[in-house]
Amino acid sequence: MSVDLDEEEVFEDVRDRVDYPMRRLFAEYGRENLFQFVIGFVSSVAARILDLLPPLLLAVAIDSIFGEQQYSLWLVPQSWLPESQIGQIWLTVGIIAAAFLIGAGFHWTRNWGWNSFAQNIQHDVRTDTYDKMQRLNMDFFADKQTGELMSILSNDVNRLERFLNDGMNSFFRLSIMVLGISVILFSMNWRLALIALVPVPVIAFFTKKFIDVIQPKYADVRSSVGQLNSRLENNLGGIQVIKTANTETFESDRVDDVSEDYFDANWDAIDTRIKFFPGLRLISGLGFVLTFVVGAFWVVGEPLGPLSGELSSGAFVAFILYTQRFIWPMAQFGQIINMYQRAHASSERIFGLMDTPSRIVEDPDAEPLAVEDGRVEFDDVSFGYGDEPEAETIVEDITFDVEGGETVALVGPTGAGKSTVMKLLLRMYDVDEGAITIDGTDLREATIPSLRQALGYVSQETFLFYGTVEENIEYGTFDADREDIVEAAKMAEAHQFIQNLPDGYDTKVGERGVKLSGGQRQRIALARAILKDPDILVLDEATSDVDTETEMLIQRSLDKLTADRTTFAIAHRLSTIKDADKIVVLEDGAIVERGSHEGLLEEDGLYAKLWAVQAGEIDELPEEFVERAARRRSQVDADAEAEAGDDD
Repeated sequence: MSVDLDEEEVFEDVRDRVDYPMRRLFAEYGRENLFQFVIGFVSSVAARILDLLPPLLLAVAIDSIFGEQQYSLWLVPQSWLPESQIGQIWLTVGIIAAAFLIGAGFHWTRNWGWNSFAQNIQHDVRTDTYDKMQRLNMDFFADKQTGELMSILSNDVNRLERFLNDGMNSFFRLSIMVLGISVILFSMNWRLALIALVPVPVIAFFTKKFIDVIQPKYADVRSSVGQLNSRLENNLGGIQVIKTANTETFESDRVDDVSEDYFDANWDAIDTRIKFFPGLRLISGLGFVLTFVVGAFWVVGEPLGPLSGELSSGAFVAFILYTQRFIWPMAQFGQIINMYQRAHASSERIFGLMDTPSRIVEDPDAEPLAVEDGRVEFDDVSFGYGDEPEAETIVEDITFDVEGGETVALVGPTGAGKSTVMKLLLRMYDVDEGAITIDGTDLREATIPSLRQALGYVSQETFLFYGTVEENIEYGTFDADREDIVEAAKMAEAHQFIQNLPDGYDTKVGERGVKLSGGQRQRIALARAILKDPDILVLDEATSDVDTETEMLIQRSLDKLTADRTTFAIAHRLSTIKDADKIVVLEDGAIVERGSHEGLLEEDGLYAKLWAVQAGEIDELPEEFVERAARRRSQVDADAEAEAGDDD
């Protein structure tokens, strides 16, 4: 499927409100690295001044040592200078050698200063951007592609570093060189200097035109590379599905399409760029030729047009050398502007992400949550994804309470809102209406870290980080020792299979835990929650990927774990929650039944029918229930297809 480059880019609405992003970059991050900036700037000035000395000294040598003019140096008293030609030659050679030697030292400090300045800002921007990103609420990630976010954290931040290092280094270096050469040329012969500088306004005009043309093209490139990264990230993450579905050709075509879009956008920018830079060199070269022709005729005593006076051979040689040096800096300014435009586009995206508002905002007066009894109350809670008024309500009028130490089970068909209710408890989202309290404290009045520290969560979508088994179990409880980790693994029925791994608890699980089965990953995640020893435990299909026998063993351990703590359990296997203190049945985002297992069976409502399905009594179910199940399944599939379309 091809990607439309005209599609609204990620953060486009926020980017429109990002004013002067480069100025903001220096204001927020440059001040902290002012020392490195000063070192780089001062060294650039000193190094360039020293680089300009040799041609000037060469002109003096030609006119005095090898000609008839008096040997003299700027700012040096005549009495200090040697009178013999040999002495003058050695003094000239010595000054030139010293200029190269000291200049080399300044070049080193110049590069240190600019590299340190750029690297520090790159590090700070990347970490601040990531920190901001991970603190955004979950609906931000629901409609963003991972590749696009990775593009900002990697490519865009790297482009800033390149400009701050290579771009600014070159800008000050070339500016000082151009300014210094201009001063020297005007002091030697202002008329010929004017001729040598004829290309400057022409180059400035074409550079302005280049900026106007290239800026929107770079925006297209940044958008397309984000889409390409997203496609590659999705495909690499789903490589097993691709192989088992035998869709390698289909996915190759999709990658080809999105890569072609990136190629077209990038080549459009490249085509403009490769025409611009040779044009700059041509204009600068014409200026050099003009200077040479006018100067040559002037030296031989036949100045052109209104030019008059004398031009010494040494001055002419210096003009030629300086003008030749002048050509490359003028052409290089185009490269610097090119880097600036890329950095400008990247900084807009970075600050656009940083300025993205979060629906979850911690109250400045919030205090740490203190859990004593673990009583949880949902009071008339409603919630829908999205900020618009017409956003669909996912759960509505949810009201129930759980006493400290009780186990409550949430059951219902797929898409009923069970997981959403638990994510509201974790404050992954904030309720639109109503309130959720723990021991009487509204979640919005407690600090988010303290809330999540008090809660342990095991999801059916188990995620393991690249690293060892031990590192994944202790994740979030980093001060745990090996004995506690092993004990948690035993309670999760994971210890035995971990011991059978090649390196036991030190075995690398691979990215996303791909080296382990779904059931093994789930048991490690469960061990992680057990090790945390939370006040309130949330189990969202925590044993969905394990076999029945292992589930029985885990359930026995969970009974010990949940004995004295408030526990929420979501399960499709109703046999695992039939002993819960309270069962809440949801359908279409609302509570339709509640009670004990036996009481709900006697009511012969939705719960009883779900129990009958798992008991294999399908033929006895009423036709109305089957039709409603089919409609729900159809809606879930439609939502999944729409979400996949958005990802594409």
